[in-house]
Amino acid sequence: MTRLLLDPMPERLVADQRRAADPQSSAWVEANAGSGKTHVLTDRVVRLLLTGVRPESILCLTYTKAAAAEMRRRVAQRLAAWALLDEAELVATLTRLEERPPDAARLRRARTLFAHALDTPGGLKVVTIHAFCESVLHRFPVEAGVPFDFTVTEEAEATRMILAAREATLAAGINGDPGLAGPVETLFDLLSDYSISEAIDAVATARGASEPSSSGRRPSRVASAPK
Repeated sequence: MTRLLLDPMPERLVADQRRAADPQSSAWVEANAGSGKTHVLTDRVVRLLLTGVRPESILCLTYTKAAAAEMRRRVAQRLAAWALLDEAELVATLTRLEERPPDAARLRRARTLFAHALDTPGGLKVVTIHAFCESVLHRFPVEAGVPFDFTVTEEAEATRMILAAREATLAAGINGDPGLAGPVETLFDLLSDYSISEAIDAVATARGASEPSSSGRRPSRVASAPK
């Protein structure tokens, strides 16, 4: 579906977006999908870069990988365009962005920002909040109570692991395992296969949500990396 934008944009909306993009102010932006939030964030990031903030000092968190990729694309596209614009166009662009004409130093910085961002180790950090939290856990595994070489288990993999453990346990009981034969027989006497699956899922979910780890913290969905 094509999204239609008002042209020209209402002056009040433009003023609100400029205030939110001003790096000298703190802003909380709440708006509907497709209303220009990514545009405002892009403006804010490039304005931070124009003021001399190092790319590696900026952290942008998104909820999805697609949003992070789009944010990186827009910033890179903007900086690449600045490197190629003629002087008159660049002056006009920066004047619209910052609401004041740029001086010579600002123009020079705008032209070199793309190369500077490319040369920065790690580059501009635009990641999902999940990836950011994972990086924090990797930096402070002792404090977080997780193995230092942990890997995050994705939802599909966690489901597969639970299913494999359940099937192995039931099979062992059916095959006469001394510690499992009795409990498994009782399960099948009282519940159907479907009810057993639901009960095991409910117990696993409840334990994961409420049972603290040995460090006193709630367990994270992590698995030790193979040694």
